[in-house]
Amino acid sequence: MDRAPGIPRRSRSRSRSRLLLPGALAAALALGMTAASPASAADVNNARNAGFESALTHWTCSASSGTTVSSPVHGGSAALKATPAGQDNARCTQAVAVKPNSTYTLSAWVRGGYAYLGATGTGTTDVSTWTPDSSSWKQLTTSFTTGASTTSVTVYTHGWYGQAAYFADDVSVFGPDGGGGGDPDPVVPGVPAGVSVTGTSTSSVSLAWSPVSGATGYNIYRDGTKVTAVTGTSATVTGLAASTSYSFQVTATNAAGESVRSTAVTGTTSATGGGGGSVPKHAVTGYWQNFDNGATVQKLAAVQSQYDIIAVAFADATATPGAVTFNLDSAGLGGYTVDQFKADVKAKQAAGKKVIISIGGEKGTVSVNDSASATNFANSVYGLMQTYGFDGVDIDLENGLNATYMTQALRSLSAKAGPSMVLTMAPQTIDMQSTSNSYFRTALNVKDILTVVNMQYYNSGSMLGCDGKVYSQGSVDFLTALACIQLEGGLSPSQVGLGLPASPSGAGSGYVSPSVVNNALDCLTKGTGCGSFKPARTYPELRGAMTWSTNWDAAAGNAWSNAVGPHVHGLP
Repeated sequence: MDRAPGIPRRSRSRSRSRLLLPGALAAALALGMTAASPASAADVNNARNAGFESALTHWTCSASSGTTVSSPVHGGSAALKATPAGQDNARCTQAVAVKPNSTYTLSAWVRGGYAYLGATGTGTTDVSTWTPDSSSWKQLTTSFTTGASTTSVTVYTHGWYGQAAYFADDVSVFGPDGGGGGDPDPVVPGVPAGVSVTGTSTSSVSLAWSPVSGATGYNIYRDGTKVTAVTGTSATVTGLAASTSYSFQVTATNAAGESVRSTAVTGTTSATGGGGGSVPKHAVTGYWQNFDNGATVQKLAAVQSQYDIIAVAFADATATPGAVTFNLDSAGLGGYTVDQFKADVKAKQAAGKKVIISIGGEKGTVSVNDSASATNFANSVYGLMQTYGFDGVDIDLENGLNATYMTQALRSLSAKAGPSMVLTMAPQTIDMQSTSNSYFRTALNVKDILTVVNMQYYNSGSMLGCDGKVYSQGSVDFLTALACIQLEGGLSPSQVGLGLPASPSGAGSGYVSPSVVNNALDCLTKGTGCGSFKPARTYPELRGAMTWSTNWDAAAGNAWSNAVGPHVHGLP
């Protein structure tokens, strides 16, 4: 959520229209997608240090843009991270020995910002291929044929100007042995160790394990049957029955084969889903600003009656890792005292509302990355609940979170606060594109105590819907196709809400009129009011909608709550 007015956040667009490709490069891309001829038994990977296990040995990156990292990796224990800056596109190259008049398949696994893969100096037609930004590993593949006298080609990766850093791993130049010496042939990886259950819900079990040297992927087995494969060291198995125990094993894989299975661990799904006590079946959430950023300054008592859950924004980090505190901005709110605030919390609760404390926001720096900080988080939030009378907590960490330890923190907090605790989340759109993302995994891990996820459908640019198509923000399709990812990804419909700005001033981009919000609600719950995207089924239990903020709503004459509030409360 934005604390400052009129400052748009950097777009995270997935639309290709943001990239202007010269005609020659576009033609090269088309040529680069030509299928390679069949490989022979003598073909090898001619790239050296293909998995970046030996830092940047054999690789050269422009403007010192490249380094190696231990996470994320596609295989082994390292990967390349290269960061474009200014007029540098973070180009990393390697000269690879090849044979003349031979065909080679060039491939690499990439993720992060825009990523390119190509080869120059082939002696015939140079090739390249690319992908837009991606939160998960993708394989880029193209092929080339060498000229009659070509004995060396330059393979490269690069990003794009102004885009985020990209990651690359497991580069392959597969074809006849050029004599330059490649990496040793892979051996079957060892057995994954440290397999553990990190979270459960009514329909899923989350697992994690230690990385295995030389592995490029992992298979997960449930009760002896393979159910999924991943490239990272964690997975969430979904589609399970409530109150049921399952046995899980993990194997490591690479080009040489699959390891034996790990020691089995048991995960038991939860009996029921969803927390929050007496929150209405269809609820409206609004963020109340504990600061003055140009919106209407409100005391909590003035929050509009249509709001069922009021998220107080924000608690802030302390010097103790994981711990948070809340300081009422009395001066900025016209002399609003702590005693008045506490009294207003009680009055709202007496009127049937839930008042919770929101953690983070756009500028929040709360970090929960180990057991100690998880404990500090739970203890400090529970302390705020006792001090101010808050009904629960909202997780609005827009700078990333650790699924393992945030899960630990929230479960510890729930154990202290009891089953009536309200737990909401406000991830950005990018955080809920896949169940493998940390935010999504956290939501699934705590599904049995989770009230609602109000994803922010703004400040994001174009994103992928559940049908794999790209949708632009500001449309009913953007809301419905992205909500579908959560609804079909393991969350209960009662745990999904649509988060929108209350006015154009409430966000840098993505504002839609209340009528569009209502159309999206109708599309998801009743199958009416849809745009070009229509979900395969309806979700009449959908929780409702959220807005940033009650203050911006007031500044716009309460247009949002007056239109969306009654509509949410009138859903089936």
